[in-house]
Amino acid sequence: MRRIWVGRELDAPAPAVWALLVDTERWSDWGPSVVDARVDEPLRSGTTGVVTTIARVTLPFRITTFVPGVEWAWTVAGVPATDHRVRPLDDDRCRVEFGVAWPAAPYLAVCKMALARLAELVDTGVRT
Repeated sequence: MRRIWVGRELDAPAPAVWALLVDTERWSDWGPSVVDARVDEPLRSGTTGVVTTIARVTLPFRITTFVPGVEWAWTVAGVPATDHRVRPLDDDRCRVEFGVAWPAAPYLAVCKMALARLAELVDTGVRT
């Protein structure tokens, strides 16, 4: 299915931002719709876990795509959810992008909020 993307350049090394994106204990720091996430292993293709949303609903998830340091995607409750990408621009800058399926286009507003939260984390020196 066709994806649409929103992104932002950040003043941080790509590996530092990637670390935030794959650390499930940090998802609530930058993800506006996430209260908690639990996994039994580090993220990789096939990893499963549960995510608790701001509506206090706990849903199962599965990592469907995982390219270390580059991109990961997931399904939540069996529904394709957000793709997450990090691209280095130079040693101290990167571009972070979130993609959603065309029917989920309104969710890009939440993704923009997540990008702003990531930028705040980076600006305050929280890099990992």
